[in-house]
Amino acid sequence: MKTLRNIILTAGMLSLTGCTAFTSFSEVEALNDAQAVGSPFTQSLAGEYREFANNELKEMFDYPDALHFARKGLAAASGNTVLPEPIADWNLNESHVQELSASRGRIIVAFDLGAREQQPALSAKTQARFDCWIESQEEHWLDTSVIACKQQFIDAINQLEAELQSPAPVITQSAEEPIAFDVNVAQPMEIENAMYLVFFDWDSSKLGNGALNVLDAIKKEISENPPGTVNVVGHADTSGPKTYNTRLAFKRANMVRDALVQRGVDANLIAVDAKGEEELLVSTPDSVREPANRRVNISFN
Repeated sequence: MKTLRNIILTAGMLSLTGCTAFTSFSEVEALNDAQAVGSPFTQSLAGEYREFANNELKEMFDYPDALHFARKGLAAASGNTVLPEPIADWNLNESHVQELSASRGRIIVAFDLGAREQQPALSAKTQARFDCWIESQEEHWLDTSVIACKQQFIDAINQLEAELQSPAPVITQSAEEPIAFDVNVAQPMEIENAMYLVFFDWDSSKLGNGALNVLDAIKKEISENPPGTVNVVGHADTSGPKTYNTRLAFKRANMVRDALVQRGVDANLIAVDAKGEEELLVSTPDSVREPANRRVNISFN
């Protein structure tokens, strides 16, 4: 099935050019010839979309989507910020909408945490594989099997989240340069300044692969630099009643606590709390499913 967006695109091209509608693919050709500028992320993203658009055109013969992703590639090649595909633009069943919405939320949170600057190539791959997944999922509307680019996205986002949780590299600074706020950037981050985030699917307290990677990193940090307390605070989005969301937030926090204990963290170090709908990472009205707000914060003191 094609989205309404692609149906309109196809109809418009046919009305303009008749039976020769797809004899010219100027956007794909322009992307192939483009010299990408901008940030390392936008340049990498242009390359990802170039590969994707050419595959859609030459291997899949999917002309509307080839043009669509070529246009995204051209925008990225010009140095513009291009976001992952909006869920509402695609014809999906409800189960796919929920899964893809949660996955897109993981990308946005990672980008907000600096992924595009810290890991530009991996961030570009993650976004492109997500766009490939959503495009393929629409074409396989009732297919529950794992689509190839879906698995590639899962592998990429798990790696990206793990990289974001890794300690920042040590940066040296010359004696002549002042250090802002009297912070010595040549020293490792103090453990009380560390913050980890674990995200959850809607109405779920199950730990996914990305969450387990984060917990492995937390265990390593605690082993190398033992804190006095490990604070585990659960959160929920605004969908559902507040009392239910508070209970769900506690379930998420306790799930993280149990997983840390299973990894060898002393249970006596862990303090569990829950904020429910309070202290949203992304501010939303009531009854909104926001992936970034379905989380557990882990900090130390």
